[in-house]
Amino acid sequence: MNRGFPVAEFEARVARVQAMMADHDLSAIMVTTHPDFYYFTGFLTRFWASPARPWFVIIPQSGKPVAVIPGIGAALMRTTWVEDIRTWAAPDLQDDGVTLLADTLREIAGKGRVGIPDGHESILRMPVADFERLKNLADMPSIVSDEQIVRKARIIKSEAEIAKIQTSCDIAGRAFDRVHEFAQAGVALETVFRKFQMACLDEGADWVPYLAGGFGPEGYSDVISPATDTPLQKGDCLMLDTGLVHDGYFCDYDRNFSIGPPPQIVADAHKKIIEATAAGFEAAKPGARACDLYHAMDKVLTGGEGRNDNGRLGHGLGIDLTEWPSFIAMDETVLEPGMVLTLEPGVETRDGNMLVHEENIVITETGARYLSTPQGEEIRIV
Repeated sequence: MNRGFPVAEFEARVARVQAMMADHDLSAIMVTTHPDFYYFTGFLTRFWASPARPWFVIIPQSGKPVAVIPGIGAALMRTTWVEDIRTWAAPDLQDDGVTLLADTLREIAGKGRVGIPDGHESILRMPVADFERLKNLADMPSIVSDEQIVRKARIIKSEAEIAKIQTSCDIAGRAFDRVHEFAQAGVALETVFRKFQMACLDEGADWVPYLAGGFGPEGYSDVISPATDTPLQKGDCLMLDTGLVHDGYFCDYDRNFSIGPPPQIVADAHKKIIEATAAGFEAAKPGARACDLYHAMDKVLTGGEGRNDNGRLGHGLGIDLTEWPSFIAMDETVLEPGMVLTLEPGVETRDGNMLVHEENIVITETGARYLSTPQGEEIRIV
């Protein structure tokens, strides 16, 4: 199984961004987060779990990216296509890379403008005090918005990226097919969570950074709480939602299970969310807007009333578990071939309970294609 990407993949990504930089008069773009690092350089590590050190990659107007990173990352960065690697001994409580970063930005951008991602779903992974100090140093280039360039680049996946997401989806599918091995009446939810993660790893996941779910006799009241030691009971509905990672790329979809024959209210709700998913899939095609998919699913769920306390009915997917866009009524992002998305309708059952269903798809030239194997209208029984 192929790991990573050929250099040509990174060259194409950087060239696409550099073309947009020229349109917006940007001399460089600076990124600071794990997804952007991996996207532009191939630098893949779980060391990002530590917040002790800031990391920087600069995309110049022409040429290869320049890495300004803590010395502990130099060996791994040298295995990527990046050649210009500048390091400092971090953490440094007096000057944690700020001077080195400033010198590098002056060298690359001169008196030009340096863009940083600053829109929705972006973060600046460096101390605010250091960022303010950087901007106020003498002879610094202007630090401005990247005009959503990084988002625009990452939202369209290459065939190689889509293949990695497909692999993650396949791994999760095999793990979901094994839920009957460990989810039975009397088994604690925390045990089910633990054994499901083990199944994901056994089937080929690199790690399982996200697993959520819920259970109850007529659905579940939330989908983000950690697992407890409460045992499953006959008649319960169980949902598992996984965001496992393979080679840096997530899948993100769920499956619902009934512990024994489902109550009629659960069986009917499951059919409705599958119908809503199919409606979203039918609407998913180039030129459609994110809000169009929202309305297509919501018409099935609420008759078009827009009642959805969870906020959205799907989102983008890739190096991050959730990416742009969001399937909400106000998001007019136009869908394009190469976008990888989730469809995630939910429906109320009774007394504050619900069922949620999620699939992963990719927009093609003519419509959409499932990356997760679509679930039938009948709920799975274990």
